[in-house]
Amino acid sequence: MSKQGKIGVTSENIFPVIKKFLYSEHDIFLRELVSNAVDASQKLKALSSAGEFKGEIGDLKVTISVDAEAGTITVSDRGIGMTAEEVDKYINQIAFSSAEEFLDKYKDDKLAIIGHFGLGFYSSFMVAKHVDLITKSHREGAQAVKWSCDGSPEYTIEEVDKADRGTDIVLYIDDESKEFLEKSRLEALLNKYCKFLTIPVVFGKKQEWKDGKMQDTDEDNQINDTHPAWTKKPSELKDEDYKAFYRQLYPMNMEEPLFWIHLNVDYPFNLTGILYFPKIKNQMELQRNKIQLYCNQVFVTEEVEGIVPEYLTLLHGVIDSPDIPLNVSRSYLQSDAQVKKISNHITKKVADRLDEIFRNDRPLFEEKWDSLKIFVQYGMLSDEKFYDRAQKFVLLTDVAGKKFTIEEYRTLVEAEQTDKDGQLVILYADNKDALYSHIQRAEAKGYSVLLMDGPLDVHAVGQLEQKLEKVRFVRVDSDSVAKLIVKEDAKAIALTSEEQARLEQIFAGRLPEQEKKLYHVAIESMGAEADAVLITQAEFMRRMQEMAKMQPGMSFYGEMPESYNVVLNADHPLVRRILDDEAQAIEVGLQAKRDELAAKTAEVEAARKEQEGKKDEEIPAADKQALEDLAYKQAELEGAIKNELKAYGAGNDLVGQLVDLALLGSGLLTGEALARFIQRSQRML
Repeated sequence: MSKQGKIGVTSENIFPVIKKFLYSEHDIFLRELVSNAVDASQKLKALSSAGEFKGEIGDLKVTISVDAEAGTITVSDRGIGMTAEEVDKYINQIAFSSAEEFLDKYKDDKLAIIGHFGLGFYSSFMVAKHVDLITKSHREGAQAVKWSCDGSPEYTIEEVDKADRGTDIVLYIDDESKEFLEKSRLEALLNKYCKFLTIPVVFGKKQEWKDGKMQDTDEDNQINDTHPAWTKKPSELKDEDYKAFYRQLYPMNMEEPLFWIHLNVDYPFNLTGILYFPKIKNQMELQRNKIQLYCNQVFVTEEVEGIVPEYLTLLHGVIDSPDIPLNVSRSYLQSDAQVKKISNHITKKVADRLDEIFRNDRPLFEEKWDSLKIFVQYGMLSDEKFYDRAQKFVLLTDVAGKKFTIEEYRTLVEAEQTDKDGQLVILYADNKDALYSHIQRAEAKGYSVLLMDGPLDVHAVGQLEQKLEKVRFVRVDSDSVAKLIVKEDAKAIALTSEEQARLEQIFAGRLPEQEKKLYHVAIESMGAEADAVLITQAEFMRRMQEMAKMQPGMSFYGEMPESYNVVLNADHPLVRRILDDEAQAIEVGLQAKRDELAAKTAEVEAARKEQEGKKDEEIPAADKQALEDLAYKQAELEGAIKNELKAYGAGNDLVGQLVDLALLGSGLLTGEALARFIQRSQRML
């Protein structure tokens, strides 16, 4: 028997459409063909178990072979095979009866093809210029047939001799896809897509080093593990089994996982898998898309967004579920009721596992916290339900490395760190070396300081302030130590307003000029024992700028210059000395200008009082001009006095030394300014 025909498709150009678009990765053809072969083998096992197939099952392995010289790849199985009628039904008719509609509907989702045998089979034409399908049904007395197609809608089918049941699919690889004839390329693809299929998948023979080269042995090179760890019951596995499976999944990762969660649910949905918390040595190692999604042990994708919560994409491992719809869009996944149930279950299992370890082995939990922290914080920030569960075990770490739960820490510090308005003030540093002097001052006051140096800490702080009643977080360098936690009204400054104005201008003459940084002079009464000069940075603006670095929508704050306060301690003897030295050095010369300024100020005030209450048109132009001239002269005198004070400060080594010491203590003295400070220090010694 020989027959020619036309595939049941309404368009002459359906094959170019498939080839162009069916998958963005053409290598997926191998998964489709091997998965079909495994499916055919599984069906034979099912028929045998049901008593509908009486013959010997024998070896059901799927074999992949490559002939680089002939330019062919062959996928062979010993499954149920097909009769000529079944070939016509499954390959010629059903496969393309709604192909165009299917392709149009799911053209943006490469996952949609899974489970559609005909279309899966035709993915072979993405790499092949010609395909032969040789098959023999398991049915007694069946005739083997060969189906051939060159990528056009025309095909031939003829009877052939085939000794054994099953199907051989021979791909004649086209010129654009010769890479798939390389053994190493094929083996890599088989390891990616077929690593855990349920029927043995064999590719060539295992090799050994012999006579100075690698040579084939008699042992089959089986690619896959047909019974991976996630398909077993947790009771059947030991810790070493879980670690071995992790190494099997990620052979290039030398670190052992911290913990794992074994998922095993069969109602109201089917879900199995193992999720691992990876060890993170630094934040640069964070990687998404390390969870592999399988459908009945067939690899689907590593892009699991929409199936698991976003923060859990930081985990590693495997999820296997036939209940996750694959022929739908990503947006549909997020609203699918079954997917939501699966996602919620995974979230609960993760939270329960962390809570269990925290309660049963807190020392171990604390030991692993640095790696766990990013998962827990990300989950709390993005999922309200996870926050509710995690608030019991999320840890805060102080600068000494000691760890506390939120409630433990609150109890520890509330006596010393509650301000006059009844708010608990939690102090923190994001770099204990750079902020060492600020930490030291806070600890000298009996305060505790947390270390919050993680990438999500600035967001976590904001969330905790919203969630916790009457609690606010303040970075330890955001103000002078006396004002970090205000317990009483501010102490009066023991300087006149004129002395304060002089100090402000003297120190303004030594403020650093740095790109995207602004410095402002402030004066406080901090006690004679406190530092003479201190650099602080307001909490709100600094926090907004830090958040802007991670959130593009806040770029307004990110573009603003950083603002710092240079706080002068009015009680410090060195500050008093600077005032006294300035008085002796230039105040005598400035007195004439000050007297003239006082006179001009009096004239301006008198002129303004004279014009007060009058309409603009009632004031003579000469009077307006006279007031304008007086005000200009007043501003000119003020500017001259300020400039002389700034010039004095700019040339005063003690002023420069105090400002630079404050900058140095805050990690803001670098480069040329640091070199000048060192030279000046040596000169002053």
